[in-house]
Amino acid sequence: MARRTEAGNAGTRSGKSAARPSSRNAGRRTDSPGARAPERHKNFYDYSLVFAVVFLTAFGLLMIYSSSSYMAQINPRTNDAAFYLKRQGMIALGGFVLMVIISLMDYHWILKCSKFAYALSYVLMIAVMIVGKEVNGKKRWLGVGPLSFQPTEFAKLALILFLTVYIVEKGREINRWKGIAMLFALDFPIAALVGKNNLSSGIIILGLGFVMSFVATKRYIVHLLLCALAGLGVAVINPVSHALLAVGLLHPYQLSRILVWQDPARYAQDGGYQVLQGLYAIGSGGLMGKGLGESIQKMGFVPEAQNDMIFSIICEELGLFGAVSLILVFLFMIYRFLVIANSAPDLSGALLVVGIMAHIAIQVILNIAVVTNTIPNTGITLPFISYGGTSVLFLMVEMGLVLSVSHSIRADG
Repeated sequence: MARRTEAGNAGTRSGKSAARPSSRNAGRRTDSPGARAPERHKNFYDYSLVFAVVFLTAFGLLMIYSSSSYMAQINPRTNDAAFYLKRQGMIALGGFVLMVIISLMDYHWILKCSKFAYALSYVLMIAVMIVGKEVNGKKRWLGVGPLSFQPTEFAKLALILFLTVYIVEKGREINRWKGIAMLFALDFPIAALVGKNNLSSGIIILGLGFVMSFVATKRYIVHLLLCALAGLGVAVINPVSHALLAVGLLHPYQLSRILVWQDPARYAQDGGYQVLQGLYAIGSGGLMGKGLGESIQKMGFVPEAQNDMIFSIICEELGLFGAVSLILVFLFMIYRFLVIANSAPDLSGALLVVGIMAHIAIQVILNIAVVTNTIPNTGITLPFISYGGTSVLFLMVEMGLVLSVSHSIRADG
């Protein structure tokens, strides 16, 4: 911009060179060698992020087929080795088309719908509690005709949009205690509502508010205190979990997951079975793995291997090398988020990308931590990799929003 301004001032100072063309030259093209063509600008588009999304989605489809083909073939309900691959592939393809469409839109138009989306997330979460479809003893699904989806995925995106608009509207007031308290007051109720039936998603929603407020405010003491409280809660997790159970904020099955996490071998035939089998899969993979498609644990030993525990099958078939390579791709994706957020044309674009980055990062960390028994089992999918149509569809929508922000960045051409 400085160069363009200086060039304009220089032309003005030259007097005649800045004058309008005479009537004799009106309508003629000035293609003389000394004439300077007007500067043109083209918008940036992050093809590196597109490559990461395509790679992760394709790799996820490959691992879904590898981890589910045996059980899907012998299951009389599916009776097709490629059953899960076909379903996930169709939704991923539709999601990719939706991602491209959203990436070419102005994200400011989508942010205008944030308040409606935030209110709708409450309606959907209340609806799933009342008329939701129960699967494995949990109401997480809403059915619309032959289709069903998880409203929790919509709630995550709605909160990202809403907090982005809220922080931008508050401006400098977000640095005051009242502004921070209001932000968490908007975050906590939807997190509690989601966490009632899906604790992992509730944790993610709390994490979204934490990260976005940390980036937007200067009062880091609040976040340090929250981290200290979280650490203290982990240190005294047993009395805290029993207290939460007594007041109804924790379900008995969630308490059993905490007990299993502390000593999975003690509950080997009960809640610890899946955890132990996942650890066996990780340990048996070694450095380079048994080879693609050669997993033993996927043959009924790890229940629903294509879902939350798919990372253990990756470790068994591709070894430590494959697991680390996958983590590096996720780190590359997060790096691209940081580049786009840093170059975003306005605060709303930067915060939108930060919120989506926090969602992906927290979910990847939680999934890998669960599979390795670092934290209690919370039932969380690995983004782009685990089987789940609702998850991959909303992830593609989020990627479209990030690409929309990148498309608004000016690049000199």
